[in-house]
Amino acid sequence: MQSFPKPLTAPQEACYLEQYKNGDTNAKNILIERNLRLVAHIVKKYTGSGRETDELISVGIIGLVKAVNTYNFDKGSRLATYAARCIDNELLMLMRGDRKLAREVSLYDPIGTDKEGNEINLFNIIEYSKDDVVEQMERRRYLKQLAVILPKVLTPREYQVIVKRYGLYGHKETTQRELAAQLGISRSYVSRIEKKALQKLKTHLH
Repeated sequence: MQSFPKPLTAPQEACYLEQYKNGDTNAKNILIERNLRLVAHIVKKYTGSGRETDELISVGIIGLVKAVNTYNFDKGSRLATYAARCIDNELLMLMRGDRKLAREVSLYDPIGTDKEGNEINLFNIIEYSKDDVVEQMERRRYLKQLAVILPKVLTPREYQVIVKRYGLYGHKETTQRELAAQLGISRSYVSRIEKKALQKLKTHLH
């Protein structure tokens, strides 16, 4: 897969978003270019779908452009958080149209809200900017909250699936197919367990 420019730091992103808000189209192009690495990261989920990587990246870029065009500057969350969902949704629509890949529960599906009412998901908790101290503090808070909630609200099997699927607490991130092989069950059963577990988390994580 080709290499992409490094992502913007939080201050850089805020600066370019302000410029774009004021009509600077060059700032828009920079926001797109510097988030291409995010597209490549999400595309990795869809390898083995029967589509060429270049095609998946092209579709992902469409989602990224839509995200930059519709991003709410005053919302408060990082552009990458919003863009990740838009990119994922664009790729999912491609897969649905093909009927070659069933939709898996996504890292970007909301499981709760933060203090400002913004949706949060496992991507927000697992992925964060090392340059942003506030994001690091928030991440630690959510991880602590998850550590308490997960064993309380999930069954042992659900806990095992969530922790391994999303690489929590030192575990390596695992695909549904890999996890199914480890547990000796079908991939569709892993998907059902995962979806049920995330539904439980939605009602307890805040």
